[in-house]
Amino acid sequence: MALWSFGEVGGIRVAIAGGGTGGHTSVGLAVAHALRARFPSDLALLWVGSRAGIEARIVPEAHIPYQAISTGKLRRSWSLENITDLLLRFPAGVFQARRCLRAFRPHVLFATGGFVSVPPALAAWSLRIPVVVHEQVSAPGLANRLVGRIARRIALTFPQAASAFPRGKTVVTGNPLRPELEGGSREKAFAALRLSPDLPLVYVTGGAQGSHAINRAVGAILPELLTTAQMIHQCGEQPTTGDRAWLEAQAQTLPEPLRARYRIIPYVGAELREIYAAADLVVGRAGAGTVNECCHLGLPALFIPLPGASADEQAANARILAEAGAAVVIPEAQLSPERLRDTIRGLLQDRARLKQMGDRARSLAIPDAADRLVALLSEVAQGRRERT
Repeated sequence: MALWSFGEVGGIRVAIAGGGTGGHTSVGLAVAHALRARFPSDLALLWVGSRAGIEARIVPEAHIPYQAISTGKLRRSWSLENITDLLLRFPAGVFQARRCLRAFRPHVLFATGGFVSVPPALAAWSLRIPVVVHEQVSAPGLANRLVGRIARRIALTFPQAASAFPRGKTVVTGNPLRPELEGGSREKAFAALRLSPDLPLVYVTGGAQGSHAINRAVGAILPELLTTAQMIHQCGEQPTTGDRAWLEAQAQTLPEPLRARYRIIPYVGAELREIYAAADLVVGRAGAGTVNECCHLGLPALFIPLPGASADEQAANARILAEAGAAVVIPEAQLSPERLRDTIRGLLQDRARLKQMGDRARSLAIPDAADRLVALLSEVAQGRRERT
C-alpha cells in the first residue's frame, strides 16, 4: 500500500475519515476548506476513505491527500458479503488506516460518518489519537453510534440526536455547506443553464445514485408538469434499472416546446450551485446532504424519503423540516404519479407558501457550522498536543 510522504510538518495535523455518500463527503470537504482558511500556512490534511466511494473521486479533486483503504459495508439484510466484510475487509481496513495514521501523526481525526469512517476511527483510537465524530441526522445510524463510544467529542446537526450518544460528549455545531454552493445568482443561473426565468424550475434528485421510484413517477407525468414548469432531473446511472434510457425515451415523445424544458443529468457536479440558485422547488430523497443544502440555501422541498435507510434516518430528516413548515413529505409507499403531479402543481401555484417554506428551511441551518467544527477540532487537537 502506497503511503503519502509527510515529513516533519509543524502546526495542526488533521485526518478526515468518511464517505460512501455525498452527504458524508460534503461535510468533510466543507471542514477542510474552513481549516485551510483558519490555518493557511501551518495545516496538514489527510483524508482516509474507501476505494470506490464518491469520496475517492472528488476529494483528490480538492487537492487533499487521499489514502484509500478496505472498508466493507454493513448491510441490513442477510448476505454472505457481511461475513467476508467483517472478517476480512474490515480488519484489513483497520490495519491499513493504522499504518497511514501512524505515518501522518494527526492531532485529531474527524469522522464524518458512515461505515467508511469506522476502520479509521478504530485505528485512531488504538493509537490514542482523539476522534471527533459528526452526526448529520437526527436518528443516528449504527456506524456513528459505534464510533461515538470511542470519540472524544460528538458534533450534532440536530439536538434530537443527543439521546443516542454518551452524555457529556455532544455539542450542537450544525452541518456546514460546501462553499462552492454559496453565492449563486438566480439571473446568472438561468443564463448559464439556458432556461427561461419566466417559468418555475423544479430540481428533481434521487441522490448520487438516483432513485428508481422517483424517476419512474416523474417520467410518467412529464407532459402535465412541463406545461407550466421546467425541470432539471438528476436521474443517476443505474444499468440495472434502465431509468436514464427510459427517461430519455419519454422525453423524445414530448412536443418540442416541452422537450426544451426538460434536462436529464445522470450526476450533477459543479453546476449544482446554478441549479440551486434557479430552483423554485427541490423534489427528492431526504438524505443528509440534500436536507442540509435546502436548509442553508432556503429552498422549499418535497421529500420522498428512502424507506429502510439506517435507523429510518431519511424519514426523520424529512419530519424535522415538515414539522417546521419547510417541506412537504410523501412516503414512498404512498407515492403515485398522480399524487406527485398534484403536489408539485399545488406548491408551484402558491408562491407565498414556497417563500415561507424557504424561509423556515433557512431558519433551521446554523450558518457558521464549519467554523464551529473547526473550533471544536482545534480544541481537541490542542489537548492532544499538550499531552504529547
